[in-house]
Amino acid sequence: MTLADETPEPAEAQEHDDTPDDAPGSAGRRRLRSGIEWVAVLGGAVVIALVVRTFLFTTFWIPSGSMEPTLMGEGRRDRVVVNRLAYRWGEPGRGDIIVFKVPEGEGSITIDGQEVKDLIKRVIGLPGETVELRDGEVFIDGEKLDEPYLPEGTVTLAPGPDRDTFVVPEDEVFVMGDNRGASRDARYWQHPSVPEDDIVGKAFVRIWPLSAFGGI
Repeated sequence: MTLADETPEPAEAQEHDDTPDDAPGSAGRRRLRSGIEWVAVLGGAVVIALVVRTFLFTTFWIPSGSMEPTLMGEGRRDRVVVNRLAYRWGEPGRGDIIVFKVPEGEGSITIDGQEVKDLIKRVIGLPGETVELRDGEVFIDGEKLDEPYLPEGTVTLAPGPDRDTFVVPEDEVFVMGDNRGASRDARYWQHPSVPEDDIVGKAFVRIWPLSAFGGI
């Protein structure tokens, strides 16, 4: 009887890397992987930041003293965060502080050598309302407007006898700065209101200076 050959056939050689972990080539590959991972992380962070800034929130610096003392401009340059989606599904409310495009016909504004493309003011009149300025006060549809955000004794003057009453068009808002004596706002514009489509968003928190951090 012939004995079967029990010697196993040699298994197919499997490729494997015998390079020690501390070999120069291995260290180089680890550094390369680490570099690629960091590039991916940083790239993702940049994309997220761009998406957030473009579609969700943006920051805005206060270019002038028109909103003082609520927001400080000259000498301090407060910075606020603006919610771009605030009015995507809702409407501006009276008292909201909004950022909007410089109205057409008002010309370019340059401060400290930098062109200002957006302004910040407070919503006073809503679509369809009549805003009247008399006796240093603001009246909405004949009712005196309570403005607790203004310093005591603030006087709101009309630019002239022919510009003391404003009817706010539909889909637009009437705005003024809190610093009524030093704010060139809707009272003075050729078109005295802001189309809702020109609103960038609602300012809701001050982030600079840190000593004044908080909601507005």
